Amino acid sequence: MAEKLKLKLAPHASIAASMRQVAFADLVEMVRLCCLNAAVNLPEDVLKSLQKAYESETRPLAKELIAQCLENARIAKEENMPICQDTGFAVYFVEMGTNVRIEGGTIHEALTEGTRQGYRDGFLRKSIVTDPLFKRKNTTDNTPPIIHLTMVPGDKINVILAPKGGGSENMSALKMLKPSDGRDGVVKFVTETVINAGGNPCPPVIVGVGIGGTFEQAALMAKKALLRKVGTPSADQEYADLEQEILALINASGVGPQGLGGDTTALAVHINHHPCHIASLPVAVNINCHAARHAGFEL
Repeated sequence: MAEKLKLKLAPHASIAASMRQVAFADLVEMVRLCCLNAAVNLPEDVLKSLQKAYESETRPLAKELIAQCLENARIAKEENMPICQDTGFAVYFVEMGTNVRIEGGTIHEALTEGTRQGYRDGFLRKSIVTDPLFKRKNTTDNTPPIIHLTMVPGDKINVILAPKGGGSENMSALKMLKPSDGRDGVVKFVTETVINAGGNPCPPVIVGVGIGGTFEQAALMAKKALLRKVGTPSADQEYADLEQEILALINASGVGPQGLGGDTTALAVHINHHPCHIASLPVAVNINCHAARHAGFEL
């Protein structure tokens, strides 16, 4: 029998002394405010990309529709009202330092309670049902949220909230391509997914793509790609070129704003990639409507 490993732990008191304490109530309040902010205010990079699309659009109807998107964002901010009636599934990307301890609860409990309070106080639509198939009863507070938690060095908690509406989420897709499908197979699948979605995801859209990893990792990468500042290219030149090629093909389709025709079907294509198995080529496409809402904080 193999010898059991023996691990000598430092005294609990010394571990606790080196940890930064964060009050549960403080974290809940930051999450609550984050929910209110994300529902009302479009990030500046999204607004700039819409303005750029407006200036370059050549079709009058499409230009008018983009103008309405910009006007809607302005009214939402000035009137402190939700940008869209679908205030989305609360999706959190969290980096939590290994030297942080939350007093009074867990990170999951704080995010859930903050979501509950934020959606209540902002009178935001509650869209989550208790069971996906048999008991589709509304939870009445938009919980539970989706939480992607990563532990990192340090003593900070970094939170990004990306509310995800059902219309664009429903048009997303994942396919396990064969390695032999290669670059052309990826281009074909991503492009067709967006074009076939038509006006359902409220274009002009932002397209997040995850290539590689495993089934679930590809989907997560695609969703996380939507957090990148709109139009910021991949750090890998080959993938940056691929982003531009796919974007050009999507916009050449003529689907246009709200699916009514135009030069601008997508504002950007963002690709994340990861090593994968020799027998696999997973590709996920996560589409976001023009109201690419996200907000965050560091505590």
